[in-house]
Amino acid sequence: MALESNERPGKPVVKFESMLKTDDVYFFDAEDFEDIIHHYLNNGKIALAKKAIKISLQQHPGSIELKLLNVEVHVFENDLDLAEKLLDKLQLIDRHNEEIYIQRANIQSKKDNHVAAINLLNKALELSNNHFDIHSLLGMEYLFMDDFKLAKDNFIKCISYDEHDYSSLYNIIHCFEFLEDFDGAIYYLNDYLDRNPYCEVAWHQLGKQYYTKKMYLEAVTAYDFAIIADDTFIGAYFERGKVLEKLGKYHDAIENYETTIKIEDPTSHAYLRIGKCHEKLGNNDMAKYYYYQTVHQDPLLDKGWLAITDFYHKKKNYKKALFYINKALNIDSENSSYWKKCGKINTCLKNYEEADFSYKKMVGLGNFKLDTWLKWADAAHSNTDLTSAVEILAQGREFHPEDAELAYKLAGLQLLTNDDINARINLIDALNLDVEKLYLFEEKFPQYTNTEWILNLISDFKKASS
Repeated sequence: MALESNERPGKPVVKFESMLKTDDVYFFDAEDFEDIIHHYLNNGKIALAKKAIKISLQQHPGSIELKLLNVEVHVFENDLDLAEKLLDKLQLIDRHNEEIYIQRANIQSKKDNHVAAINLLNKALELSNNHFDIHSLLGMEYLFMDDFKLAKDNFIKCISYDEHDYSSLYNIIHCFEFLEDFDGAIYYLNDYLDRNPYCEVAWHQLGKQYYTKKMYLEAVTAYDFAIIADDTFIGAYFERGKVLEKLGKYHDAIENYETTIKIEDPTSHAYLRIGKCHEKLGNNDMAKYYYYQTVHQDPLLDKGWLAITDFYHKKKNYKKALFYINKALNIDSENSSYWKKCGKINTCLKNYEEADFSYKKMVGLGNFKLDTWLKWADAAHSNTDLTSAVEILAQGREFHPEDAELAYKLAGLQLLTNDDINARINLIDALNLDVEKLYLFEEKFPQYTNTEWILNLISDFKKASS
């Protein structure tokens, strides 16, 4: 039998869990069941939420709110057809309940039908007195559609209902950033801070906008205020450190990074930044120490291995640099800039076949920059593989047809392979593109600068151009 109210434990959730441990059945108000179910849903305890829903509907079979929570669980578990059938029944009972439209919108959103979801949410707005949650949902739907302007407008409305809704504040700034409207973000945040001057989150975001616009002094001031509002705000200390680095104040930057370590456990990112500051100050032993601390703290942080690579590369210790760039590549083998670094190091070590492999990987990963083709061709040339070098530059010209350097270098390599006809064609192209860069050909291939037909070609070109 059900226990009377004076026999129940105090808190609904505690009482419910106590009931589950016994054979007794406690009676709960419908509102208590709603609180219990919301508690479990918010904490990801779906099985307990479903158990609470089952018991609640046995005790309150006519409660629309509990039935809607049942629908919410079905939507969460992607049981969308059953959820829609349950909503159809509920709508016959209460066609003006905004939560029905909200759940229908969630179903459409799960089906990637975001336009339909937005239409349903707008209908819910017409029926609801609580617009906050609906504008938040609308904002997310517009984000799914990459309509950052309308998403921003809805999140701004959320802030108008609750100025401490930091989730919406982050989303607003996210939208400004995608719109590349950094001035708009700065204006909005300053306006927000006029009303909420002690909001460390807003000061922190303002500092990041100033940093993006390279307004470093303003960024430092913003982070100062964030720290005044919360002197344990690690993010503000870390970002302030980055700005101070940009200003060349490496000792001050180190102090900020060290503060983050004092407040919480050390992070690999803090160690990495400290190492870079020491390297800029010429404290090579300290820099190396912190770089090794970085990878000790997080062996999977590829940027840590890259920092050590760069350290040894600058010292021309190419064998160690190669060892550590391979560590970075083991973590992220799809990073074309790492393969570029690997190619450069192998070239320095005269491992031309390995360098060729590295540049080939770069192109395979979509790096078609001019520098890639030039360095790849140089590696093939150094390996006396002139045929491959010509093919590489010919392919590079497809991506950079207006670049004179590629054309001059290709012409020179074709001369080395005795392909005088194509060499003449590419040399003429190069002269037409930029005659001022003829020195690139003369420096790289001096053995051909006094060839009669080349001298005549250059002379004829200059006469025609004068």
